[in-house]
Amino acid sequence: MTGKQRSYLRSLANSIPAIFQVGKNGLEPNSIRQFDEALEARELVKASVMRNSPLTAREAADTLAGELGAEVIQVLGNRFVLYRESKKNKVIQLP
Repeated sequence: MTGKQRSYLRSLANSIPAIFQVGKNGLEPNSIRQFDEALEARELVKASVMRNSPLTAREAADTLAGELGAEVIQVLGNRFVLYRESKKNKVIQLP
């Protein structure tokens, strides 16, 4: 992914709310499945990591990206943004 594409996705992520929270249980199989479904439906997903989580935002983002074949677009404070092109429901056109 080029810097221009990453920058474009960051600008799109500014306006979307965080739809997931990683809490004290970390990343469980059920939450990973929900991230997978959300990435397929939306392509761009923002999540936040709670203070009581055993993972940092960077660790959670890297773990999810590796498991789901997604790209880490941004990690900022306790939030992160992931992107994966949808197979059936392509919404975002990259520059």
